[in-house]
Amino acid sequence: MNHFTRLLVTTGLAASAIAFAAGDVSEYGGPSGDPALASAQAAIARKDWAAAQSGLQKALAGSPQNADYHNLYAYSIRKGSNPDMALVFKHYGEALRINPKHRGAHEYVGEAYLMVNDLPKAKQHLAALDKLCFLPCEEHSDLKKAIAAYEARRKP
Repeated sequence: MNHFTRLLVTTGLAASAIAFAAGDVSEYGGPSGDPALASAQAAIARKDWAAAQSGLQKALAGSPQNADYHNLYAYSIRKGSNPDMALVFKHYGEALRINPKHRGAHEYVGEAYLMVNDLPKAKQHLAALDKLCFLPCEEHSDLKKAIAAYEARRKP
């Protein structure tokens, strides 16, 4: 590794560590003290999809330009029983319209496309994550694994 590359990687890692340690942002990119995100994340951790959806609907009514709310709302719909996939895609689309670099939305919409057997669209979002993740990121790794598992199930 040459000196410039080593410096670039070290600087990036240091900046990430400082931001993480400072607690300025949630794992979804929003303020870490956002009570709506905290409540939704707690409901999601309990797999209480209805509670997550209800809280996020209220949050979206007050803050319709919040990409994190749209992303987690779509996620909670997708994970619940009998997901309305049109609504799922609407909210992932809105999250990505607001923030085209939202890694979580790219991962989750890619997984949603696999649910409706649209492998090419899932791969488009994997390619987007490939460009967004300068260093390996969890969203890219998770979607790549989901696509590989999907392809393995589809082989004759």
